[in-house]
Amino acid sequence: MPLLLALETSTTVCSIALYKGQQLLGASELQIEKSHSSHITVMVAQLVENCGATLQELSAVAVSGGPGSYTGLRIGTSTAKGLCYALNIPLLEVSTLYGLAAQVIAATPNPERYLFCPMLDARRMEVYTCMLTHELQEVEPIAPVVLEEDTFRERLQEQPVIFFGSGASKYKGMVGANTNALFVDGVLPSAKTIGALALPKYEQKQFEDVAYYEPFYLKDVYITSAVKGAK
Repeated sequence: MPLLLALETSTTVCSIALYKGQQLLGASELQIEKSHSSHITVMVAQLVENCGATLQELSAVAVSGGPGSYTGLRIGTSTAKGLCYALNIPLLEVSTLYGLAAQVIAATPNPERYLFCPMLDARRMEVYTCMLTHELQEVEPIAPVVLEEDTFRERLQEQPVIFFGSGASKYKGMVGANTNALFVDGVLPSAKTIGALALPKYEQKQFEDVAYYEPFYLKDVYITSAVKGAK
């Protein structure tokens, strides 16, 4: 059975998990802002050792591919690519939003009744979001969305939608008493679901090109230069 290491660094959560096939061997998580770069390699080494394995036994590395924090995604990607280069193993990518949705779908009775809408806070009234069926099929594509009262009106007229993630609270205050709008609090990105969703990709050899892979930032990153003479 393949030994898969999963990394999730797309938000303030720094999370790693180790799977042997479908079995979760262990996981480690920090919810400390700006801790990713200084902790992730130590977390990986400790987790692998604690699970009685070695880095040389890894079959592949799976990374949360975004959307999310530019810095967080860069750290996760560089760590994953570095391991893949050094160990000559494949790189796998799993959507951050799919990972969030998989958590809620697994905990929802009769999930086929609902659509699932993960939301990541993108500042102000904007979120990174999509809408998925219980089989992780997109009915609304991944996109940056500025929330308004009628943003999901048509979907909510059709069937119940479950909203969750760091951006969902923005929409909760807009939608009012619509009985088809359901909210789940406290859903955070986790490497556990990244690893679980990565296994079928590994089995189907849906590998990323380690040399050219870039995470899905969704929006361009703008870097401004300092004004000459400014203090």
